[in-house]
Amino acid sequence: MKKRNLIAVIALALVFCLFSTGCNEQEKQNNQEDPEDLEYSIPENFVNVNFGTPAAPQGFASDISAVELVAGIKIGWNLGNTLDAHPNGETSWGNPATTKEMITAIKNAGFNAIRIPVSWYQSADYKYNISESRMRRVVETVNYAADNDMYIILNTHHDESIFKFMDKDIAASKKAFSKIWGQISYVFRNYNEKLIFEGLNEPRTIGGSREWQGGTPEEHENLNSMHQLFVDIVRASGGNNVKRILMISTYAASVEPAAVNGLVLPNDPSNTVKKLIVSTHSYSPWDFAGVGNGAKTWSKTNSSDTSAITSWINRVNTAFISKGIPVIAGEFGAMNKENEDARAEWAEFYVNEAKKKGIPCFIWDDGGNFKLFNRSSRTFYYPKILAGLMRGVQ
Repeated sequence: MKKRNLIAVIALALVFCLFSTGCNEQEKQNNQEDPEDLEYSIPENFVNVNFGTPAAPQGFASDISAVELVAGIKIGWNLGNTLDAHPNGETSWGNPATTKEMITAIKNAGFNAIRIPVSWYQSADYKYNISESRMRRVVETVNYAADNDMYIILNTHHDESIFKFMDKDIAASKKAFSKIWGQISYVFRNYNEKLIFEGLNEPRTIGGSREWQGGTPEEHENLNSMHQLFVDIVRASGGNNVKRILMISTYAASVEPAAVNGLVLPNDPSNTVKKLIVSTHSYSPWDFAGVGNGAKTWSKTNSSDTSAITSWINRVNTAFISKGIPVIAGEFGAMNKENEDARAEWAEFYVNEAKKKGIPCFIWDDGGNFKLFNRSSRTFYYPKILAGLMRGVQ
């Protein structure tokens, strides 16, 4: 009896040891980058789902270059604080649900392009499977623009809790990133060339020491590896994605020298023409455009006012445009300080200076401090600013 008990204890101890070791090994594996997790695979959750397609006919100009595509963009508008609103959905940040009539009004006002920011992680499960209802709503909104024959930028926005750029986080971030973009790529794989994928919005370390000063070498290296993963995942998803134009961001989409110089373009060996666009954001000059209690006046005859705009444009022109890589100003804007005349003059100068270098600009419209379009009445809060924008791109 005692012998049997001893054998039982030893057996239990061995089982516990093996189980404990197995658990520890499994935990280690979960924290390592598994190459299979970073390869494209058809997302099973969407295989048998019909999301619908745009009503407008969809062709595909497979051989168009990024430079040629960008040349067709006149001026763009951001559907801000809407599909990127979280955690309670599209209307939770104060904007009404988007309708096709809204997007048609934007097109009729002179904008031939739209940027649709989307936050995905709030509508995904712990394995990063995006909910069908969320994807269906994004498709519906994209189709509003596609039916208006607009250029469309679709991105990941406010997903910083799962996309991180420090060494300790990068393996887990890449798993999440590849899973999210695998699903987006699959659903939109047959859209025409006017749909542009933007991998990341303002990729950065929240609260980092150089969050808005251009990032660090460690963050640059990891961000560049994420850009390469983005290209690889999209290309592997097939359909029109094999030759789709893709957008990559500098660190935080910043125009600071460190961010511009730290960007390394991904390899895209399957394409004989260049299919990459660089994305930057600049609310400049910041004191006028981005600080609520900052300057209310701005003049195109004041060199200190204009240099903040022309300096970043010249910087990205040297770094990218002069080398055949087009740039899009994915966000710009000036906060309302009851100074419509000054902002109208600023807007005209801004987009005109960018246009001289072939940089199309997308005005940020959040429905709040940066509001421009009244989505409920489908009119414009500041018609002088709208007129300034359109004069600037003529």
